[in-house]
Amino acid sequence: MSAPTLDRVANHADIAELADQVARVAEEHVVRCDRDAEFPVAALDELRRTRLLGLLVPTADGGLGGTLADVVDVGIRLGRVDMSLAMIFTMHCQQVEALVRHAREPLRADLLARVGAGRVYVASVTTEAGKGGHLLSAESALRDDGDMLAIDRFAPIVTGGAHADGFLITMRSGDAGSPNQVSLVYADRADLTASCSGDWDPAGMRASHSLPLKLVGSVPAHNVVGEPGAFAEISKATFAPMAHLGWSAAWLGTAAGALSRVLRLLRSPQGRGKFDLGSELLLTRLSGARQRLDGVHALLRRAEEVASTVPDLSAPNVQLLLNALKITASQQCHAAVDDLVEAVGLKHGYLKDSPTRLEMALRDLRSAPLNYSNDRLHLADGRLALLDPEVRLV
Repeated sequence: MSAPTLDRVANHADIAELADQVARVAEEHVVRCDRDAEFPVAALDELRRTRLLGLLVPTADGGLGGTLADVVDVGIRLGRVDMSLAMIFTMHCQQVEALVRHAREPLRADLLARVGAGRVYVASVTTEAGKGGHLLSAESALRDDGDMLAIDRFAPIVTGGAHADGFLITMRSGDAGSPNQVSLVYADRADLTASCSGDWDPAGMRASHSLPLKLVGSVPAHNVVGEPGAFAEISKATFAPMAHLGWSAAWLGTAAGALSRVLRLLRSPQGRGKFDLGSELLLTRLSGARQRLDGVHALLRRAEEVASTVPDLSAPNVQLLLNALKITASQQCHAAVDDLVEAVGLKHGYLKDSPTRLEMALRDLRSAPLNYSNDRLHLADGRLALLDPEVRLV
């Protein structure tokens, strides 16, 4: 993450204003998109118009030249309105960072210019039937057809796949002797026949529209991102850190937005008439929720700093920090919103028509520990802890 790329000179104030513009559009549609499990098309259009889709594309390639800190800031801002949108955005940024760092010419220059102009929203295709959430293995293999690579891939969950302009797809290398020899390959939508199947009717994250997707087609051989069979290195250096940082920003934004809406309700004339603002129980629960969020925020910013400056993210103590961020944010942000539900009670904590939208935030955040299972990360962390007997804190 910290290896130098082309110049990045983003104006953070300008990026914050662009994020506000997207958030204002998202606010107009968030209730309907959640109710109908509908992808936030209007917000995606605004991400295109503002060119925030090209946030991480270097200025030399036509992008905004943003940083990892900008991704975190925008993820938090969008999460305050809609966790699905924040996850859509930060996952797109994960894909873009992989292209910036690992794509080769001629793919790199052409694709980054289009992303930087806001024309390409990139979806991630890593799930596969039969392998659970294991990221570093693949059953479907690329087939070498001379200068082209044939793709035939089914994924049971693809966030925003029906609306993506391109896909980064994990597949087993054509000559691989093991499912762990995984390649990452880019495909434009125009290069594929993309067919969605099934329904998307989850408890939360409804606007992410993460339908099953079948992709069939072919791409030039130079569309392999990084070395063939070496996705594990891309995952360690880019995919996993970007996922944990981006997801945590989205979760933190969602919980912070929920707390803000509760506090505005309590301070309103209606709230002051209904709630006893001197109640020790209410004040204690508000304090607890805020403490949880401040703790997640501190850990997120520390992990962001480490990911941006430490040259080797494969060190056990660095991986432990990044995994701790994901686990902690997924638990504490949900717990903070659960505290708020208890604080304000049935009407404003559990009913869908409350302006606090706590019910929606609680449903959305329940997915966080399941989004790459915390249990899987704890097993990995146990092994990593054994490799760091000195307990070297980052």
